[in-house]
Amino acid sequence: MEPNIELFKSIGLSNSKAEETLRNKVVAARLTSVISEAQKLSGNKIDSGVGNLLYQLATELRNQSKISYLLHYVCNKEIENKLQLSAAMTYFVDNPTDPVDDEKFKAACGIGITVTAQDIKDVVTQLIDEQKNEILNSRYKFNFGTLIFQARDKLKWADGKAVKSEIDAQVVSLLGPKTEEDTLKAKQAKKKKKAVESQKSSDESENYKTDNYVVTDKTMDILAQHLKYTGGQVRTRFPPEPNGILHIGHAKAINFNFCYAKANDGICFLRYDDTNPEVEEEEYFVGILDAVRWLGYEPYKVTHSSDYFKELYLYAIELINRGLAYVCHQSGDDIKGHNPLPSPWRDRPIEESLILFEDMKNGKIDEGKATLRMKMTLEDGKSDPVAYRIKFTHHARSGDKWCIYPTYDYTHCLCDSLEHITHSLCTKEFQSRRSSYYWLCNALDVYCPVQWEYGRLNLPYTVVSKRKIVKLIKHGIVQSWDDPRLYTLSALRRRGFPPTAINRFCAKIGVTMAQVTIDTQLLESCVREELNSTAPRTMAVLDPLKITITNFPEPKNLTLSVPDFPRDSSSANHNIVFSKVIYIERNDFRKAAGENFHRLTKDQPVGLRHTGYVIAVQKIIEENDEVKELLAVVTPISEAHKPKGFIHWVSEPVNCEVRVYERLFKHPNPAEVPGGFINDINENSLQIFTNALIDASIATAKVESRFQFERLGYFCVDKDSAKNKLIFNRTLKLREDTGKE
Repeated sequence: MEPNIELFKSIGLSNSKAEETLRNKVVAARLTSVISEAQKLSGNKIDSGVGNLLYQLATELRNQSKISYLLHYVCNKEIENKLQLSAAMTYFVDNPTDPVDDEKFKAACGIGITVTAQDIKDVVTQLIDEQKNEILNSRYKFNFGTLIFQARDKLKWADGKAVKSEIDAQVVSLLGPKTEEDTLKAKQAKKKKKAVESQKSSDESENYKTDNYVVTDKTMDILAQHLKYTGGQVRTRFPPEPNGILHIGHAKAINFNFCYAKANDGICFLRYDDTNPEVEEEEYFVGILDAVRWLGYEPYKVTHSSDYFKELYLYAIELINRGLAYVCHQSGDDIKGHNPLPSPWRDRPIEESLILFEDMKNGKIDEGKATLRMKMTLEDGKSDPVAYRIKFTHHARSGDKWCIYPTYDYTHCLCDSLEHITHSLCTKEFQSRRSSYYWLCNALDVYCPVQWEYGRLNLPYTVVSKRKIVKLIKHGIVQSWDDPRLYTLSALRRRGFPPTAINRFCAKIGVTMAQVTIDTQLLESCVREELNSTAPRTMAVLDPLKITITNFPEPKNLTLSVPDFPRDSSSANHNIVFSKVIYIERNDFRKAAGENFHRLTKDQPVGLRHTGYVIAVQKIIEENDEVKELLAVVTPISEAHKPKGFIHWVSEPVNCEVRVYERLFKHPNPAEVPGGFINDINENSLQIFTNALIDASIATAKVESRFQFERLGYFCVDKDSAKNKLIFNRTLKLREDTGKE
């Protein structure tokens, strides 16, 4: 029998629903099979009531092996409605193993229980009588939904529509038709809603109820042993490979794993997936732990996949003994792609594979000449993934003890099992590995965690691939992994992004299955929000222009007290010097004002921030058509016309270097640019001001100290700073460009 619209319409589906079902090949095939079996049981005649239940079976039943069992009750009309069928399907989720206890099953889904119209009327009458006074006082403002729930509690298998109809009829009989007053909507006061980050609660004893989780006849016993060990504790892990520095996408993974565990009173491990010794370096081990702690998280325990090399090896021997793994001699190229040739060694004798695997372990077989493969197929159609390969490479932790190393597909789930991880949280690209994850645990009869996937985080105008960043470094485009133009966590830290802002960003984007690109403006707004309340204000000049005040009002320098946070009345202050020689930004002066230029010109005075004075140009000193210095006079602001603007300045400053960063790439997706991402570099992504000046009050600032340079942006002290010269990185502008001058 082939799926077709007429077949689906014959069981009561509408034309549009039949067409929609036909477009989903999996559902269409499943429904066709269900209809075929139902026709045999009911003599080819299927009414719409049964048809709707068949559709529910085909689309909602997780354990498809129970279809024949359920069809017997559906076709005999012992299961008569969706409520009963939903209860039946829930029963099999809670009781996944055979044999089925028929009596318990019938009791769980109401088979044999009849609810008459009189039964419904009697219960509704009783409920309305109990709450009659409240109903009369509230009239139609009363929440009649509670009556429906109360009635369904008393009559679990009653038809919901029949219950509601009886309630409506009795309410009208009691209150009469709605009056005009009843129909008026009450005015609702506007309430300010506070956003609260929510976490899904978890009962890990019910992991086996998760979609696609594989249940065997040993699952419940193994799960009981696991629960005895953990006490029902939620246990997650963050499992990075130590072959590069973490990036902004890892921040999402770190937050999800650690926060999910914390929200459920659980624990989170940091486990290094160190099974590829050729690319692992000590700096990556150190950098990963440092990044996790910088974000504010402390692992319950730091472990390594290599901690379990012996256990993994013994599991591999057991897998061979069970006839579920074999030694194969196909090359890497032979098994690449989606349609490789089947292995001619798949059915080799178990004893032979055991001997060869021992030879692999003892270094008797050359690299690339043999692998251990598992007898299973992944979701993407690839068959027999590799479990072990030969590598004559020194390992950072195990030294030269091993010359065979397990793959991700083999290691990941078994290490999760050994550590009694309850939730394997991973990005969506690992969805195709879920079948191997469950298969391997069940093949060895060991505890199997549940795997949940979520969409990875992508940002525009950047690359985070380790391979691509290495290429940027080799081409001299960026200096290192922590170049502030990158989105590695070490780069963002160096640029001045606070870890709390990154965590807030991760909370705002949430966790979904969708793989989307998030605009960097959301991340930047989180950073600005944090720095606005934590970065003290100060003044700095990137491209200085000297001004000598010819009528300086005091015989000596003035000391002014300026708040670190002007909007906070309790803010601490810092002192700045105001003298006859000050420096302003060169672009804050023009010889003549443009239409929207509100800063200093020959004929346009401006206010000097924090001084209480207005400054006016007296004379312009030039050299080779370049303005070298201005002579100026000041007037108390109370005696002058209100200036169009105020500018910042420094006096008796300290020399420093300031690095201003822009986007590294010109296009949102550099990989799509013809010629590759290397051809999309923004040549103006870094501008260095070597003769910048800062106020002396921050001359002793420590590395990673963050400041707001008034009118310029947020800046952070760079690690390249020396004792006699600070270097600042611009974190962000104060806000998006407005075009105002």
